[in-house]
Amino acid sequence: MASSIRTLNPATGKIEKEFQAYTSEEINQYIDDANELYQTWRFESFEERKAVMKRVANEMRKQKARLAALITTEMGKPLYESEIEIDYSANIIEYYADNAEEFLANVLIQTEKGDAYVVSEPIGVLLGVMPWNFPFSQIARFAGPHIMAGNTVVLKTASNIPQCGIAFEEMFTAAGAPKGLYKNLLMSGKDTDAIINNPKIVGVSLTGSEAAGAVVASIAGKNVKPSVLELGGSDPMIVLNDADIEKVMNGTINGRLRNAGQACTSSKRIIVQEGIYDEYLKKITDYVNGMKVGDPTQADTNMGPVSSESALEKLLD
Repeated sequence: MASSIRTLNPATGKIEKEFQAYTSEEINQYIDDANELYQTWRFESFEERKAVMKRVANEMRKQKARLAALITTEMGKPLYESEIEIDYSANIIEYYADNAEEFLANVLIQTEKGDAYVVSEPIGVLLGVMPWNFPFSQIARFAGPHIMAGNTVVLKTASNIPQCGIAFEEMFTAAGAPKGLYKNLLMSGKDTDAIINNPKIVGVSLTGSEAAGAVVASIAGKNVKPSVLELGGSDPMIVLNDADIEKVMNGTINGRLRNAGQACTSSKRIIVQEGIYDEYLKKITDYVNGMKVGDPTQADTNMGPVSSESALEKLLD
């Protein structure tokens, strides 16, 4: 299973760092650690879980400059967008830390035969397979609620952002989280099936392509394990004649060009009603012509590179 995983800066084409992937034995040990902790973490109070996750969020905010720089280096997002993502990720973790107890409280259902309850309980060690386009916020969305629910987490992030994955784990270490609560797995995507097959993994969540989702769902299904899939979208933006053109322009830019368009929720096509078409076209053309595309570390850069040469080739096809 072991192989090399590297950071290739998409803005420069330079290999920044290279890491040795974990062996099968190492990965199985990390899963064992997560399973061992789960036996006690599941019974920890919400206050104890909350304290740990609050410290994780605080560490992210304290190290925002370093973490944002890692995002920009590894996948090319403009630095100001990366800084926003770190704040957003810390907010996600804090939100679930503050609200999990209320969200997971027993729900009383009165029936003719007596009282019944909906009860939320943890289930064990969960695997997250997360993408490169939002290196921190996607992990936060997965890890935050599940850890607060009493589960433990192992995480396989995209192979082109290993430093971001390592750094996310470092936030837990700095926060004094117990061993096994959260572990980043340095591994190739093609080896994910072996992790899902591990009997100590009780569920998997993937954000990625339809092809990857089909594979993960198939393996999880064969093992009778729950899976959650967030796959690609095909979102249209529809502009009608009575639209406020300035608000629409902000929506267009954020919806289509944020993160160089590399988001599952990006508008894939824009449909404009005839009465506003000419005005809309002029405004969007003027804006795009005025954008600065270039070095994502510079404050005045509006758009950095796409994440890889293969992504660029797809755009040029």
